[in-house]
Amino acid sequence: MSLVSEFKEFAVKGNVVDLAVGVIIGAAFGKIVDSVVKDLIMPIVGRVVGGLDFSNYFVMLADPPAGYSGPMTYEALTKAGVPLFAYGNFITVALNFLILAFIIFVMVKQINRLKREAPPPPPAPAEPPEDIQLLREIRDALRK
Repeated sequence: MSLVSEFKEFAVKGNVVDLAVGVIIGAAFGKIVDSVVKDLIMPIVGRVVGGLDFSNYFVMLADPPAGYSGPMTYEALTKAGVPLFAYGNFITVALNFLILAFIIFVMVKQINRLKREAPPPPPAPAEPPEDIQLLREIRDALRK
């Protein structure tokens, strides 16, 4: 079997195609959930905890370059090349993950609830009692 035909057989297997579709839909779904967390939930969380922005909590591991006069924010110091221990950014990412995981849990739970259960298979026909079978045999014998 040639390499091309082996690859073709591998690529068109149902599991590979299903996996590809799952990855594509998962990426699109990830963008939606990320937007829900970033644009809808985190502003509410920020408002509840007093407008805190954890991403600006950091410890400078070195002094800014000589002559630096920019703001002392995470983004500006990172662009200036200052090494930072950015524990606030980690807290933000961890909170985003927890919220994201909870949203996915709720969504999967709802999807599973909405799935229709397959109807049970019809029961196998029960064999008629012996006296009914005998009467049928007699009937069939009389018809001959």
